[in-house]
Amino acid sequence: MDASDLTGADLSGAVWRKSSRSGNNGGDCVEVADNLPGIIAVRDSKNPHGPALVFTPSEWSAFLGGVKDGEFG
Repeated sequence: MDASDLTGADLSGAVWRKSSRSGNNGGDCVEVADNLPGIIAVRDSKNPHGPALVFTPSEWSAFLGGVKDGEFG
């Protein structure tokens, strides 16, 4: 799947989770759904009915690699 196929992706079956390092207050967290084939979705936990960012698995993997390597700060 390429990025152009992600526009309007059906996320109705998404199972959302947040990091175990997130606090219990449900505040400033992001949630990730990685249970849909070919799609990784990310949303703001404070706005679960709002928009989600949708990535291919390779894009998500590259992002996580950048985080682990300290590329973002």
